Amino acid sequence: GFDVIYTGISKTPAEVVSAALQEGVDAVGLSSLSGGHMIAFTGVIALFKKSGSMPLIFAGGVIPPDDVARLKKAGVREIFGPGTNTGDIIAWLRAALDEKSRARRAKKRRAR
Repeated sequence: GFDVIYTGISKTPAEVVSAALQEGVDAVGLSSLSGGHMIAFTGVIALFKKSGSMPLIFAGGVIPPDDVARLKKAGVREIFGPGTNTGDIIAWLRAALDEKSRARRAKKRRAR
């Protein structure tokens, strides 16, 4: 039930954000297995903030618990570790996107 745009591996934060903005995505999933998650993920968030557009950002990979807290504080909504059931990720994503959509509609109603 999702359209997925896969940008490939080893993309810079600028390449990820550019593709996401071009496609008008609602969410961005980031993955790190190499330990570069703090720089890459916070770089993506900073570029989205600079653009004025902030999709829902979630992540997965091998991320130490101390970094999970820091990344969530920076703006990553959820982080899924190795072995997480794909169905659980999809259920979370559906609920998070529904929540974001409800908030957007409520904001539009208040603006009227």
